[in-house]
Amino acid sequence: MGDQLANNPAQGSLSGGQVPRQNGAGRVTGNGWQDASHENGEAGQRKSESIRPIRALLRGLDSLRCLNAHNGVTVTEIAEQTGLPRTTAYRILETLCVGGYAVRDPADDRYRPTISVRSLSEGFEDEPWVREIAKPQIEALCREIIWPVSVATLSGTNMLVRETTDKNSPLALERYSAGLRVSILGSAAGRIYLAFCPPRQRETLIKILAHSESPNDSLARESGLVERVLNDARQHGYAFHIRESHRETTVSVPIMNGSTLLASLTMRYMTSALTPQQVVKDYVPRLKETARHIGQSFTAANRQVEQTRNTAHVS
Repeated sequence: MGDQLANNPAQGSLSGGQVPRQNGAGRVTGNGWQDASHENGEAGQRKSESIRPIRALLRGLDSLRCLNAHNGVTVTEIAEQTGLPRTTAYRILETLCVGGYAVRDPADDRYRPTISVRSLSEGFEDEPWVREIAKPQIEALCREIIWPVSVATLSGTNMLVRETTDKNSPLALERYSAGLRVSILGSAAGRIYLAFCPPRQRETLIKILAHSESPNDSLARESGLVERVLNDARQHGYAFHIRESHRETTVSVPIMNGSTLLASLTMRYMTSALTPQQVVKDYVPRLKETARHIGQSFTAANRQVEQTRNTAHVS
């Protein structure tokens, strides 16, 4: 994209956000329900009983999750990790073997998952939280600042735009949609991601990019410059990137779940419209606030899911 480093201490790229609302099971409170007949009450009770969780299925899923997280487990280990009786753990593991999802190695008497386990994830969107949690928040942010914002996550050796508000922003020079891939070092989103991802992951990615033939990845071969760019991004908490061929600049901040990096949040603007100083003063704080809200909402949603799962297990 003909991108160059911005003349600013930190470099960055795509993202967006604002506070989500968790959808839950609700009840109609109108007179029709309040005045329901005895028969309707009995029907509701039967419905409630019919949706009681299948505890055997939950136990099986817990066991499969433990199995998938280790390179071989024994019956005793599954029993200890799931809190199930040893005989129950044995029956579950043998059932998984019958279903083709596990195999018992006679050499060490350990159970291991088979490739069939991978098929269970087919059709699953790997970043559903972006749509459910981040999208409402970046749309609210876009209404406030007008400039387009987006959320991007790492996908292989690129950053993948998961959600964008381009269609809602009258200031977008070009309208991009979700699914756009941008280079890591050739985007603000990628640079802020590299700055805040775990050190081992960062080191591996830079080594891979150093062997890339793409002009946008050439920076990876200048280790000293890369280190300065990423250190500045970590210090300031944001990153700039100029796209001269598009007359645009992007600024990105990290979206964190505690100490875990989730994604990059980015605002895109016309280079001639704002100075870096204006962006840092007027827009970066709003980006950081939205990123913080998205991270907090992600944590709260995960906590609620865990509580629901625990409640289902004991009911």
